[in-house]
Amino acid sequence: MMQVILGTKIGMTQIIGEDGNVTPVTILQAGPCTVTQIKTIETDGYNAVQVGYGQGKNLSKSVTGHVKKAGENITPKVLKEFRVDAIPEGMKLGDNLTVESFKIGDKVSVTGTSKGKGYAGTVKRWNFNESRNTHGFKGDIRKVGSIGSMYPQKVFKGKKMPGRLGHETVTVKNLVVAYIDAANNLIGLKGAVPGPRKSIVTVEGKE
Repeated sequence: MMQVILGTKIGMTQIIGEDGNVTPVTILQAGPCTVTQIKTIETDGYNAVQVGYGQGKNLSKSVTGHVKKAGENITPKVLKEFRVDAIPEGMKLGDNLTVESFKIGDKVSVTGTSKGKGYAGTVKRWNFNESRNTHGFKGDIRKVGSIGSMYPQKVFKGKKMPGRLGHETVTVKNLVVAYIDAANNLIGLKGAVPGPRKSIVTVEGKE
C-alpha cells in the first residue's frame, strides 16, 4: 500500500507517553483519499497514482466526468498526483488510502503552504538590522537605505528588498508519526507542520 495521504491541519497538542515524556504533535484529519486515476508507462509515459480528498462543491463537468470513473458520488475538493516507480499490486480505481498505511515511528515528509504575512519590509522579511536611532535619522530606522552601486549603475537581481512574505510551498522532512487514530482518520506528527489551521497538507512516507 502506498504511504501517501492528504489531510487537513487541525492544530498542535501534546501526548504523554508511557514513560511520562511529553511529545508535541500536530494533529491532521487525514483521508480517506480515493484513487481517481492510475497512470502507467504504457498509456501515459510514466507511472503515477492520482488521489482525491475532501468534499468539493460546484465541480466542473470535466472534473465530474473524470472522477466518475472511480465511483458514484465522488466529489473531491483536491486532486493530487503522486509519481511512483511501480503501481502497487492490486490497486484499482475507487480504492481508499487511509492512515492505516502508516504506523507509529514512520518518518514522513509533509508539504503545505506556509502562512501568508502580506507585504513586509526588510527588517521583518530578511532580518535586517535597524539603522541607528540617533540625531539626523528622523525616525527612518527601518528603511532599506542605499540599494545601488557606483558601477555598474543598476540594482543587481536577487537584491533583498521589501516584498511579499510567506504563502510559499514548504516541505518539512523526517517528521515522525507519533499518533494514529484509524477510527477517526487522525494522524499525529511529532513537531510542527507548515501552514495555518484548516489548510490542506500532503503526507508522504519513506517506504
